[in-house]
Amino acid sequence: MKALIFHEHGGLEQLSYTDVPEPVVGTHEVLIQVKAVALNHLDLWVRKGIPGLQLSLPHIGGSDIAGVVVAVGQEVDSAWEGKHVVLNPSLACGKCEFCRAGQQSQCINFHILGEHTSGGMAEYVAAPVENLYPIPDDYPFTQAAAVPLVFQTAWRALIGQTRLKASESVLIVGAGGGVASAAIQIARLAGAYVYAVTSSPEKEQNARRLGADETINYKEADFAKEIRKRTNKRGVDIVLENVGPATWTQSIRSLAKGGRLVTFGATTGHIGETNLNLLFWNQLHLIGSTMANYAEFDQVMKLIFTHRRLQPVVDRVMPLSEGREAQRILEAGEQFGKLVLEP
Repeated sequence: MKALIFHEHGGLEQLSYTDVPEPVVGTHEVLIQVKAVALNHLDLWVRKGIPGLQLSLPHIGGSDIAGVVVAVGQEVDSAWEGKHVVLNPSLACGKCEFCRAGQQSQCINFHILGEHTSGGMAEYVAAPVENLYPIPDDYPFTQAAAVPLVFQTAWRALIGQTRLKASESVLIVGAGGGVASAAIQIARLAGAYVYAVTSSPEKEQNARRLGADETINYKEADFAKEIRKRTNKRGVDIVLENVGPATWTQSIRSLAKGGRLVTFGATTGHIGETNLNLLFWNQLHLIGSTMANYAEFDQVMKLIFTHRRLQPVVDRVMPLSEGREAQRILEAGEQFGKLVLEP
């Protein structure tokens, strides 16, 4: 089968589109013909090399996968064959204290499909049957692939971790990203007042179209100062952050007294300086968030595939053979929403 792989960690030049063996299906697994796979910043980090991450090389990335079940393992119900599905990329052991408590994303052996294991940037992928989520036959695969990782991440961060309430205000940093575009919709659905920070007038317009009440171009203004100005020096109740050092100080300064900053990533580095005086004097809350538990995943998937109240945002669809260029576009931040590849 064809796949987008890398043999060594490094730059875009390490990626190659080539032939690899088809995956072998385990007893409790299914084989999926990949119809679409969406990119995440995680794919860039894995390709560059995450400290401490040990991979079997060559590696196939891709965590956001939509496709058709074409074969099942010996212990899997054959009724799955032919089903249209997306994959929950969260892989948990199911046995530790956190899994038993229903908090699979805190599993002591937590892994992510496409990061710690082979992913979906290929014609076929094998996955555990418990990670399948059926989707309607009429739902486009290219839209479905843009859903799993970003919507569960945004849902847990805003709903599960910060307990966002109606009438609260939310600042979403980096509104052109996949999680941020999902978060704008989720915050709006929850009844929040939404500020979106992004890098261009076009992206500001797209953010408002998704439901942002106000937008800020960070290239034209210090967004923390702008938030204080627009809120009469109060600040916002919640900041959704994933950029890291480049925006960390501004994000903290954007918070109201007792505000909550929730972070799910660190695209500009792992160390953010925190003014401890601001932290304790304003009684702020710093919260980490990773993916979602299985119940949260089910909640947000229903809002997309059953109730159609949330919509994935796809910037463009490209052939898998152009995966190197797609990663370049994502790395340069030239997209709004998700980049989707078709094998």
